[in-house]
Amino acid sequence: MEFIFDSLSLQVPGQVYQPAEDSFLLAEAAKDCRGRVLEMGCGCGLASLVAAKNAEHATGADINPLAVRCAGKNAELNNITNADFVESDLFSAVNGSFDTILFNPPYLPTRKGEKLPGRLNRAFDGGSDGRSIIDRFLQDFDSRLAPPGRLYLVQSSANNPEKTFSLLREKGFSAEAAKRQDFFFEHLLLLRAKR
Repeated sequence: MEFIFDSLSLQVPGQVYQPAEDSFLLAEAAKDCRGRVLEMGCGCGLASLVAAKNAEHATGADINPLAVRCAGKNAELNNITNADFVESDLFSAVNGSFDTILFNPPYLPTRKGEKLPGRLNRAFDGGSDGRSIIDRFLQDFDSRLAPPGRLYLVQSSANNPEKTFSLLREKGFSAEAAKRQDFFFEHLLLLRAKR
């Protein structure tokens, strides 16, 4: 698949998450990023590359090595030199701190029989309640966020966004739904949090 977003031309192979409404919510937020930016779960690199246009540097991380390669090729294709991409299980291979962290996590509640074959499953599979990756991420993200720092996190009504708001407040963050997109089966929220 090939597509254009905000003057970026991106190529996305089959085993990498194909950008959809949730991706575009995050990419719109990335336009306002400055300083050092981390996109967790970067997929094809869309939000990282949008952020790199105005930021000092953007880093994209993904557990899928095919996504990491794809994002790097998309940076080259668009002549973006202030972005790098790393294979990482959340923060396991990510170094440094960031002014903004962007994350469109795997948030679909997924039962055993609903898993997709291959690496692509990790882009969707949020565990039985849709929160397994989100909750792991929320445990550690603040240690990588330089003060004052901002977090943009995509959430679905299917995985209890109120729990996310509560966890963020416990860590001393104020959080709000910066954007909302409604569908017949769910609504998507773009949460914005800051210290």
